[in-house]
Amino acid sequence: MDDLSPPARATFARTWTDDSQWDFLTRLTALGDRMAGGQGDERAGDIVADAFVDAGVERVSFDPFEMAHWTRGETTLELTAPDERSFEAIALPYSPPTDVSGPLVDVGYGTPSEIDDHDVAGAVVVASTTTPPGGRFVHRMEKFNYAIDSGAVAFVFVNHVPGQLPPTGALRYDEEALAPAAGVSNETGSWLRDYANRGGQARLTVDAATEPGESRNVVGHIGPDTDRELVFCAHYDAHDVAEGALDNGCGIATVVTAARILAEMDLELGVRVVGVGAEELGLTGAEHLVDTLDLDRVAAVVNVDGAGRFRDLVAMTHASEVTAEVATRVADETRHPIRVEPEPHPFSDQWPFVRAGIPAVQLHSD
Repeated sequence: MDDLSPPARATFARTWTDDSQWDFLTRLTALGDRMAGGQGDERAGDIVADAFVDAGVERVSFDPFEMAHWTRGETTLELTAPDERSFEAIALPYSPPTDVSGPLVDVGYGTPSEIDDHDVAGAVVVASTTTPPGGRFVHRMEKFNYAIDSGAVAFVFVNHVPGQLPPTGALRYDEEALAPAAGVSNETGSWLRDYANRGGQARLTVDAATEPGESRNVVGHIGPDTDRELVFCAHYDAHDVAEGALDNGCGIATVVTAARILAEMDLELGVRVVGVGAEELGLTGAEHLVDTLDLDRVAAVVNVDGAGRFRDLVAMTHASEVTAEVATRVADETRHPIRVEPEPHPFSDQWPFVRAGIPAVQLHSD
């Protein structure tokens, strides 16, 4: 804090006792449903814009973009043999409306090699939300699309964490999927795996709709108007089955809090502050940012997605030595550990910038 001006130092000190960031997070999560393209998404954008203005961010405006709005209806998952019973399930975003049946096939973690080891043609595939220890991370979209490309008619995603909680997550980026998928709890998954071993048959019915929609990025500016600028962002949308406090209410609250401090500092580089829309349904807001910004002016990107949940900070640096050096220097100077993960992570809003060759870091926490 030695190089901070007195106003910035006072603002920094107040962050430890100020209730404004908690109030902001409470207002955001009280909406209940922030699924991109819906009414909650629009109200959330308004709350983010008000918070930016209150934090001292200048020239705050909305930048709308088109996206595929998915609406969740009823989902039923029924065992038809060897017994008849139903299980609680929720459709995964971009599931099409459909009614399919087939044999249950347990493919373990759902890695491509495991799917190849099974005959999944015409099957309702059952796979875990996690990946094998020591192996590469296999994302939900890869598991689902590989299973469907291999002939499966449906995909059931089993939460690896106990607690009767079905998981969610988009199947495609900003478009309807080719087949349905549903999330089920860890406990339901145990039943389904048992039935799969006994030649079980299942039926999955999904009532959902994918229609043209619109979301918005909330954009503002801090600091001088320089030839180059830093993009500092976090997404504010969330899935409709939860309040989105961790993903990514904490992230956008962290950006608002940091923006309040930055607004009091004498910066050498301009900062574009962005509340990004429609991250959960395909990084659509970030793609729009990349399409509309002058990328020659973007010096680097700091994306806060997952940080703020816990004290342990993770910097995903996407093989960028520059961002890794910055993370290490910040850790040393603040005496707060930051674990650097250099591997590319293509599942958050920094990724479109990484593809464009811009140094970027995603801040996460464990």
